[in-house]
Amino acid sequence: MRIYLGAAPGVGKTYAMLAEGQRRRSRGTDVVIGFLEPHGRKLTAAMADGLEVVPRRECEYRDARFTEMDLDAVLARHPRVALIDELAHTNVPGCRNAKRWQDVEELLDAGIDVVTTLNIQHLESLNDVVRQITGVTQQETLPDAVARRAEQVELVDMTPEALRRRMVHGNVYPPDRIEAALTHYFRPGNLTALRELALLWLADRVEEGLRRYRAEHGIATGWETRERILVALSGGPEGETLIRRAARVAERIQGADLLAVHVMPCDGLALGNQPALAAQRALVESLGGRYYQIVGDDVARAIIQFAQAENTTQIVLGASRRGWPAAALTGEGVGVRVTRLSGSIDVHMVTHEHAAGPPGLRLPRAGRGFGVRRYVAGAALAVLLLPALTMVGLQGRFALSSALLGYLLPVIVVALTGGLYVALATAVAGALLADYYFTPPLHSLAIARADDAAATVVFVVVATLVSWAIETAARQTRRAARASAEAGALSTMAGAALGGPNLPAQLEQIRQLFGLDAVSLLDRAPASGPGQAWHVLASSGERPPEHPADADTSVPVGQTLTLAGRGRVLGGSDQRVLVACAEQIAACLDREQLAARAADADQQIAADNARTTMLLATQRELRAPLAQMQDTLDRLGTHKRISTEQRHELAATGQASLARIATCLTDLQDLAQARAGALDIHLRPVELDDVLSAALDDLGPGGHDIVVETPEDVPGVIADANLLTRAVTSLATNALDRNPCTAPARVTVSVLPDSLAINIIDHGPGVPVPHGPRPPGAARGATGPAPDGSLPVRTAQALTEAMGGTLRCHDTPGGGFTVSLTLPRNTARS
Repeated sequence: MRIYLGAAPGVGKTYAMLAEGQRRRSRGTDVVIGFLEPHGRKLTAAMADGLEVVPRRECEYRDARFTEMDLDAVLARHPRVALIDELAHTNVPGCRNAKRWQDVEELLDAGIDVVTTLNIQHLESLNDVVRQITGVTQQETLPDAVARRAEQVELVDMTPEALRRRMVHGNVYPPDRIEAALTHYFRPGNLTALRELALLWLADRVEEGLRRYRAEHGIATGWETRERILVALSGGPEGETLIRRAARVAERIQGADLLAVHVMPCDGLALGNQPALAAQRALVESLGGRYYQIVGDDVARAIIQFAQAENTTQIVLGASRRGWPAAALTGEGVGVRVTRLSGSIDVHMVTHEHAAGPPGLRLPRAGRGFGVRRYVAGAALAVLLLPALTMVGLQGRFALSSALLGYLLPVIVVALTGGLYVALATAVAGALLADYYFTPPLHSLAIARADDAAATVVFVVVATLVSWAIETAARQTRRAARASAEAGALSTMAGAALGGPNLPAQLEQIRQLFGLDAVSLLDRAPASGPGQAWHVLASSGERPPEHPADADTSVPVGQTLTLAGRGRVLGGSDQRVLVACAEQIAACLDREQLAARAADADQQIAADNARTTMLLATQRELRAPLAQMQDTLDRLGTHKRISTEQRHELAATGQASLARIATCLTDLQDLAQARAGALDIHLRPVELDDVLSAALDDLGPGGHDIVVETPEDVPGVIADANLLTRAVTSLATNALDRNPCTAPARVTVSVLPDSLAINIIDHGPGVPVPHGPRPPGAARGATGPAPDGSLPVRTAQALTEAMGGTLRCHDTPGGGFTVSLTLPRNTARS
């Protein structure tokens, strides 16, 4: 299966599918059209010429007749390739399959290759995101797994501006649907967001394919298809230094990604300095990077595994803060192990002011709990220290009291390292060694003196109490760390929610936080059948669960949503925190829905205000020529005897009125296209003298009443010559209508350092300040764009802003109205 994927209707998916069919037919491949929906587009229908079409099957539903793809006919024809349009289409009830993608699966099972089309908004996982962007809920959806199974997915891309121009030219929808589409679904912001979704979804599929290929071929080394700089953070004070150093490395490489990772232990959600980690995460995100938290007891190996999974090319680490005695006692540090395990990944070891602190012995930090590895480490320390101290005692001929004090040291060290039980075993072993080597009779477990027996018992009691105190402190520390980690996790989720609507990022945060393989946000569809009661709104990780039954753990999110995770069963405390995270997501979704409704309402109000203003301005502009036309017709109808001279005069008046009406309609069309972003704009250097001459010619005889004042060597501007001429003509026409007969209207040019200003000046009534109700959007005061709400001025403003310029209106000194049109200069001449 090959899918042509698009961001929105009209980008050319069906055309590309038919072009692929024509290409294969020219090579001799047996190709048929199983289903085609050209939507009345002539170019699309023309591309289908010469391709065999399998007749459709007629279906009757609720006293109406529909046509669907005839699946049985395509199977009976059994071509090599079938072209099937609109993969996410829902079939009419009564067909064998409810969805067209199910028909396609039958064709694939029969050995027929399929070339099909799909819009990004029809993917199940993006349905909720598309609804938030466009305000439209897509009823026809396609499971992501179907699209992922495609052998090839090709993006048919088009810029929002180009698609809107296609829409205005009538190449997508019929004329009666163009305006509604441009002002609602096909707004530039909507198209840009949908295009980004399509690009990101396809990029994720490419990344999945690369990871799958590397996994299938056992490739563990990173492929430097793109530089990815990973900085490892411990929560220490050196974190900001490392982040800035990694950011500088990434800035020097075009297109490099910046990643940051913090490794948490498996026995708790998070440890370390949570305020410092929160600040470091904010710094990473402010520098354009991504922050991750992963789970692992072996920090170095977890960093390397994450780096390999993300195809990282460079790792930035901080120099160790431990002195040499601590390093000698506990072995090589994280930096040394990462360097040893890194393979082909470059490792940058960055020094900082906290590196290698004052020399001194620092015991292994307690408080992370005592797992198997810690028990083994404690037992190993006991095996090393007890014989060593025994040898020292024998060489120095220690008394029993000195030997017992000496054996207390390994008990404390082992208690800090391995916990209570290993410490108790060490205390008993120390007492037996003291009895055997330092208590008369020597080399015997018998004790001759009562005070020696008492000293041995006291030693065991003291060692037991010390070990118990250390174990209790470790448990309390573990509980405190757990509480801090839970608070940190909720704070992280709250911060992610405040950052904006990004469900995949929040789910990725939860997945990393709890060490899960995959996380899905599932929505329950009440009207679906039992096998399709759930669909995935967003997901993170490989093979995310598509049903709560497929998950190892799940919690409800609101009334219809469920957060499902796969990878491990969470304990009670983890489950409690996951519920709190789910509540954060539910609150975020509610907030997004309210914001989307408010934004839609604001856009609708703004569009209604703009439409009302446009209609009022058009009404004002058309009132005078329509009145003149009516008067001309009345005079022609009531006067039976009209001289030839009077007839010519009335005809001239009628023609002038019709020209005025045509000008108003042209202004209205230009204004609508400019606001829809559907103008064909070609910016290039333009000579201002040519533009002014063309504008005066367009004015006809009225152009002789305008005085033009320009500098001798006026520079050019960067503009579209046709649009600039249209804007100047509209403003000059408006000035002639307003200007009294006592003084002529003027056009002057002002040369500014980086721009050029064209001033159209009249001596009419000036900027009117209306009393009482005003049309929405009309400005009050002496300064601003189109304060009088006239259609010519608003048209000129829209055309100027479309070319990257500005238009401002103000009173003319001494009385009148001045419009200043400013555009960038052509600096190539100077």
